[in-house]
Amino acid sequence: MIERNLATGNGMLSVRIPSQLNELSLGQMIALQNEKELSDIQAISILSGVPANELMQITNGNELMQFTDTILSLSHQIKNLYNSDTIPKDITLIVNSKAVKISVSGNLAVEPAGAFMASRDIIADEITAHIKEYGEEDWQQYFNPSLLACGKILAQYFYCKATGKPYDEYKAADFFETIKELRVTEALPIAKHFFTVYPNLWTQRTGYWHRLLRLLKNALVYRRLKSSAMLTR
Repeated sequence: MIERNLATGNGMLSVRIPSQLNELSLGQMIALQNEKELSDIQAISILSGVPANELMQITNGNELMQFTDTILSLSHQIKNLYNSDTIPKDITLIVNSKAVKISVSGNLAVEPAGAFMASRDIIADEITAHIKEYGEEDWQQYFNPSLLACGKILAQYFYCKATGKPYDEYKAADFFETIKELRVTEALPIAKHFFTVYPNLWTQRTGYWHRLLRLLKNALVYRRLKSSAMLTR
């Protein structure tokens, strides 16, 4: 983590963001990807949990620039993660305030049938949305599933395993909120597996890390432009 205490008009504000990929949650990555126009302040707010309006009160805006190198470093680490096919042996989820350890690499089957069918529909919907927006020609070459869909797949996969309860469509969907707390280094390799081999709807390697990389790079461009404008003034 990188932490700085920054002056505002009302006192000091502590800002702390991940500096290593294993400190980043899937929920944070989803939030980053969902921002179509990702600014510096939005990125720092998502990564730190500090509301954007509080960051805007920092007296010296240049002090926020020290976080942009960390954000760029995270984007490169994300690229390396998506190039990896290594599935974690196990993960830990917090369910009802208790830590639940779940074996993963030995059992990548989505069970029971309800979860299997729901996962199939999530993948099919992602493919349909992509074709609708970009066309059917060569869709497999350019298909980029969203991280939101990846989280929904993981909720279906982990719900019964983590809770020990019978499958329930709505409760499994709600389990997405728990999945968002997974470390990104745990969640993404598993999600990548389902979108590349399961259930024979999609068999090519995906490249959806490009979307997040593009947003993070846009934030850096925004930072440079803003910095230049401040110097000009």
